[in-house]
Amino acid sequence: MFDFCTDPDAIEGMTWLACYLTTGKHMAFYTSFGTVLLLLAITAPIALLFGFFGAVAARSQIAPLRWLGKGYTAMVRGVPDIAFFLFVPIAMDQGFEWLRHKAKCPDWDFPVRQGSDFVVCDIAKLPQSSSAQWVHEAYGFTLAVLAFAVVFGAFAANVLYGAMNTVPRGQVETAEAYGMSRRQTFWRIVMPQMWVYALPGLSNLWQILIKATPLLFLLGVEDIVYWARELGGSKTSTYAYPHPDWRLYYFTALLVFYLTLTSLSERFFSGMTNRLSRGQATMGGDAQRKAEA
Repeated sequence: MFDFCTDPDAIEGMTWLACYLTTGKHMAFYTSFGTVLLLLAITAPIALLFGFFGAVAARSQIAPLRWLGKGYTAMVRGVPDIAFFLFVPIAMDQGFEWLRHKAKCPDWDFPVRQGSDFVVCDIAKLPQSSSAQWVHEAYGFTLAVLAFAVVFGAFAANVLYGAMNTVPRGQVETAEAYGMSRRQTFWRIVMPQMWVYALPGLSNLWQILIKATPLLFLLGVEDIVYWARELGGSKTSTYAYPHPDWRLYYFTALLVFYLTLTSLSERFFSGMTNRLSRGQATMGGDAQRKAEA
């Protein structure tokens, strides 16, 4: 990046370190922190949406929908996360390619499954081999987001389902006595109040999601764990900036990053809990009323 970095053998000390920390690979390392934050920002609302529909389906009076909602939460929660993270992107990738294969190559005479290989026509492959590098990276990132959303959506569905059932039954019966329909009762009585009951579980789920982001490394996305391992490993004199094993320092930086992120998250959810507890018949709401008295 700097002009004096053109000859690494001619520099030393802090100048060497400044040049080392501004190489192209380090720029990718710094960018990967944004990749993690972007994953969290996109995955959290999608997972919450999956969870909401899963919880509503599990409470449905229509039996097939109820079975679907409960089956979704039970199946995903019962499978180890790492197995699901490895399965979902592969399954979705092959599913997308199979649909494109059927649409774009209807005259294909060969089987798609050839032993252990999954073979489709060239124009059906995702992404195309001629696509730019950012397209390949964006596609892999999208599959990772969907995998995270499906897994954590199941946990969110379980949390929201419990929160919906925790709303005092007396309030629901009162709304029904006033002539509200089941839908009106849900949107006007259950929905506004369930969040205060769901927030502790959702905050724990958010923290788990943060801790699960290193699994991006297993999905082929170059995240902070990937670059910390690559840059921290021992570099010999064949490299422009040789150094011993510095993985301890790189992973310490990741430790500080994750602890800072979880600490800020705890403060945010604590403030949200206090705000949502106002006027509610919960321990938090009772404590606020006694403090104001």
